[in-house]
Parts: sequence; structure tokens; C-alpha cells
Amino acid sequence: MEMKNKIIAVTRPKDRAQEAVDIIEKHGGKALVVPTLELKKLCTESLMKICKIADKLDWVIFTSPFAVDALLECCPQFPKKLNKNAKIAVIGPKTKKTVIEKGLKVDVEPPEYVTESLIETLKNYDMKDKNVAIPRTKAARKTLIKSLEEMGANVYVAEAYKSTLPKDVSKIKKLINKIINNEIDAITFTSPLTVKNLFKVAGNKKDEVIKVLSSKKVLAAAIGPITANTLFEYAIVPIIPHKYTVREMILEIFREFRRMED
Repeated sequence: MEMKNKIIAVTRPKDRAQEAVDIIEKHGGKALVVPTLELKKLCTESLMKICKIADKLDWVIFTSPFAVDALLECCPQFPKKLNKNAKIAVIGPKTKKTVIEKGLKVDVEPPEYVTESLIETLKNYDMKDKNVAIPRTKAARKTLIKSLEEMGANVYVAEAYKSTLPKDVSKIKKLINKIINNEIDAITFTSPLTVKNLFKVAGNKKDEVIKVLSSKKVLAAAIGPITANTLFEYAIVPIIPHKYTVREMILEIFREFRRMED
């Protein structure tokens, strides 16, 4: 599936963009890495509480690799302190890989890499009065917490990291001009904030960006339905892969290029 010099913009944080770059280049494309958000690890009071009650936890739920890294950086002794009978649930293969690399075992992973699929999977377990820890970003949706509470769980949510707009937005401004001038072929989004921050920086050029992306002169791709919903709010219909991974998202872009050329 060769893509002969197609330029694809990657909006993930730089330290998480390499996988996308490798896949794009492997298929003959060119990657343009312009992060529209930065992730910053935190060591909050709520995270320290999870650390303190690790031996009393029945479940730990990780929804991103960054949450795993942040918790263990703040509380290196967590794997040793964790209740030996505690179950660990994850969303996505990268999160699973990170958990295993830290010497922990993954017990539950949903068939689809979205919160809703995890909720359905957890309905197969007795969650009543179980202590469940969720280290995550404050900006995350409340869907998982609400569902677990409805199942009767005691939920301990901890702010493990925060997503912010990069301090230097000059590269994002250049990317916006490239979109408007059709100087790239596609752009990838891996979270609602990667979308929102792009339009925040676009300012009065927002409508021009929407026009180009909605007309598919530059293809927009979303890693999954939650990110896609944010693009729908801007009247942009993105490419969404059947499997919600970076790899599948990029391969789906390449398939779309192929269809457009046929």
C-alpha cells in the first residue's frame, strides 16, 4: 500500500507520535508531526491517595499509557503495594503493553478500545462495594465513573496528568496555513482535545480550515468515535478505522487515497 509522498499531519504529543511516523514512512508517505496538545504528568493528592490505599483496591482501570506512567512515577512502590487479588482493566493495546512492561498483569480488556466497550465488559463482574481506582486526566469524560457507581462500586478518581495547549503554537499556526493552502494530504486526530486545540489556535481562520477538511481536500481522520464526534461538531466527517488504533487509522487513510485515485 504505497502512498508516494502523501503528507500526513500527526497532532499527537511528540513523545507518542513515533508509531504513526513509522507507519506513514513505511508506506511511502511523509509525516508532519505538529502536536496540538502537551501531556504533563502530575503527582496530585488524589494520586497519592490511590498509592496509600493500594492494598485495599479491588480494581485499577487504566485508560491510557500516560496514566500508567504518571501513577508509577508518583508512586514507584504501587506494584508491590497493590492488593494481590486486585484486577487490572485497560483500554487499548498500548495501555496493555505499558502495564505489562511495569510488571503488572492485565486481567480485563474490552473488545473495542473505547470506554463504552469497557463498561459493557465490566458488567460481567460483581462491582458492588468494590474499591476501584482510576488514574486519568481531569478533562476525561465522566461516563466510566457514573457507570461504575451505578454498579455499586466505590470509585477513587485521581488526576494523574493534564492535557494542555503547547506553549509555543507557532508550528500549529503553520499547520493551519498548510491545511488552508492544501499543502498536506491528511491530518490525524487521536483525542477530542487534539481537534479542539487546532481550532482554538485557528481563531478567525477556523471557517477556512473547516471548509477544506469538510470538502475532503485535506482528509481528516479520527482514531475512534469519541474523537469523531468532536469533528462532527465542526461539520467535518472524518475517516474512522474499524479498529481504534493509530495503525488502523493510518492504513484507513491510505485505503481512502487508493479509492480516490481509482
